[in-house]
Amino acid sequence: MKYAYYPGCSLTESACEFDVSTRLVMERLGCELIEIPDWTCCGASAAEPVSRLMNYALPARNLAIVEQEMDGLDVLAPCSACYLNLLKVNREVVGDRRLHGRVNEVLAASGLHYRGEVRVRHLLDVLKNDVGAKIVEQKITDGLQGMKVAPYYGCQILRPYPVFDEPGRPVSMEPFIEAMGGEVYRFDMSNRCCGASLMMGHPEVAIRSVAEILNDAAGADAIVTVCPLCQMNLEAYQAKARKAGGQSVPVLYLTQLLGLAMGLDEKDVQLAANLTMTPAVRRGIADRAWAVPAPGDEDETAGLNG
Repeated sequence: MKYAYYPGCSLTESACEFDVSTRLVMERLGCELIEIPDWTCCGASAAEPVSRLMNYALPARNLAIVEQEMDGLDVLAPCSACYLNLLKVNREVVGDRRLHGRVNEVLAASGLHYRGEVRVRHLLDVLKNDVGAKIVEQKITDGLQGMKVAPYYGCQILRPYPVFDEPGRPVSMEPFIEAMGGEVYRFDMSNRCCGASLMMGHPEVAIRSVAEILNDAAGADAIVTVCPLCQMNLEAYQAKARKAGGQSVPVLYLTQLLGLAMGLDEKDVQLAANLTMTPAVRRGIADRAWAVPAPGDEDETAGLNG
């Protein structure tokens, strides 16, 4: 299985651990990720308020490169925002003759033209529909039996386009948590917005949202997510969220946890980059010991990002 890999800006900067762990895990699962040559920013959430045309042209450029140079490969985008921006080109531009024409006028300056024939896939979509939990289970060497894992989806991978899961009750991460030997910790806010970029303009709103999500997942040993912005908000702002009544919960990328369960070590999946990896959590991962915390671990966990 080969895919045109679009890491996006976050995975090359603030979320390098997501990029590294995704590449390693997908390689172990028999998936070849071929990075899109000369890819550029998809526009994230910043382009749309500036220019509607740029909002479509930026992601369309990457799809045009794939269409022209990568022999019809599906695009795999781990970042939820990147996935959404790439996907909406096909959903909103292709079929709108006027908008499609204007986007291609912009692309023509780079010698590109997008016909609309590239399929955009999220990492979870590929894991669920191309790989499958049974294949993942066969690759597990260090099971996570006893670990309660709360899957956090956020809002961008399934809204407004519910391609591979149900936005009101997403479950696509659950088979993979179970394949690792973990226990799915189901909570009501698994699809609740973390506040996203409101953390910059209206932090009090975003902090309150983060606190509510962490409280709802507080019975889990860890939260796993597949979105760099969700990861940042849930991790980096836990200290402020505690002041707003939230609790502390370790947060990892799903691919980091998959990598650990497949026998990769902490350095391989860059676990040191995670802000909530306290000594207590590290011991739990290393020893696969989740049920009975060692003396003093409660204090360590309470000090996350303090």
